[in-house]
Amino acid sequence: MRRTIALLAAAVALAGCGMVPGQQGGGGEERQSQAVADTTPAQAPEQEQQTAPPQEGKVIASRETKVAAGDMYGQARVEITALKRQGKTAMLNWTVTATDGKVNLHNSMGDGPTDSTVSAVSLIDPVNAKRYRVARNNNGPGAACVCSGTLGQFLEKGEASTLYAVFAAPPADVTKVNVEMPMFGVLTDVPIS
Repeated sequence: MRRTIALLAAAVALAGCGMVPGQQGGGGEERQSQAVADTTPAQAPEQEQQTAPPQEGKVIASRETKVAAGDMYGQARVEITALKRQGKTAMLNWTVTATDGKVNLHNSMGDGPTDSTVSAVSLIDPVNAKRYRVARNNNGPGAACVCSGTLGQFLEKGEASTLYAVFAAPPADVTKVNVEMPMFGVLTDVPIS
């Protein structure tokens, strides 16, 4: 009985730390990057949702697609404007523009139906076959992603939203990654500057 409880406690501890693939609380290579956790100030989710870092103006990858979320149908374009390595982290900046109809960003890019962030966006390193998930501000339950929020964002034709997410950086010899985004699929060969 004691052994069962000890094993259960160990499994819960590992899952909370993001050490079990697919579990919440992770970031980086299926786990939280310690560098991100140590250097990112804890912020309330409401704070993160209100501001996005400035972007570079040049589009480095784009895709347009029909999107549906609930009973809303529209067409949207995503434009990646920066994927910049900053020490042990990499910051991705992009803009989503509604090109036709109404586009629901409110909960379309998060990890679940009530997640109004862009936490489901990920970087895929094709050289090392690794997926990098959005960093979290700590390893505990309820850790907020280091990313934009999309709370209440329903874009009408011509409207745009500027978004960002921080990841653990791929190794220095990786110069291009694929970016996987809910609603848009995979954008390939996105250069890292």
